[in-house]
Amino acid sequence: MTEIFGYTACRQLFQMFLAVLFFHSSEYVLVAAIHGRSSVNLSSLLISKAYVFAMMFALLEYVVEIALFPGLKEYWWVSNLGLVMVIIGEITRKLAIVTAGQSFTHLIKVNHEEQHNLITHGVYRFVRHPSYTGFLIWSVGTQIMLCNPISTIGFAIVVWRFFSQRIPYEEFFLRQFFGSEYVEYASKTPSGVPFVK
Repeated sequence: MTEIFGYTACRQLFQMFLAVLFFHSSEYVLVAAIHGRSSVNLSSLLISKAYVFAMMFALLEYVVEIALFPGLKEYWWVSNLGLVMVIIGEITRKLAIVTAGQSFTHLIKVNHEEQHNLITHGVYRFVRHPSYTGFLIWSVGTQIMLCNPISTIGFAIVVWRFFSQRIPYEEFFLRQFFGSEYVEYASKTPSGVPFVK
């Protein structure tokens, strides 16, 4: 049981706590700055029941594995790779939010609004959905950082599946709003989520 209170666990769990705290609080602050505090609600923190369950499962996996297989958590090159992924994912997502500005929302717009523009510059020049790319990298990175093999696979599958369903739905409306301009943009720019066209 001493492994749970050892250096490895303290460092990895502290990094995880900071990653989650920074991700959600910065997301909230950015959306409030862009759209105003009155339009910010709990969904701006991106916390759902499924998300809480996934994080609780990840922590349970971590505690069980460090207690039973402490050597599994000592692969520092793996943990550090996860930390790098967390940072890259965080930067990518926040760049997407800042670049899109008023056009960024957490909910898919089904009606075109005046401030909703097609963004094709900045990080959007490289991928159509950089906020999704960032979240995918960040979420999987959190589990690699913890050396959680089960949760790494689980997070990758669940987050990928979510975006593989969300992107076609969102792009249906983007084609409605922006027509051939969006079709041309989409034909030249990958989605940013592997195996999702």
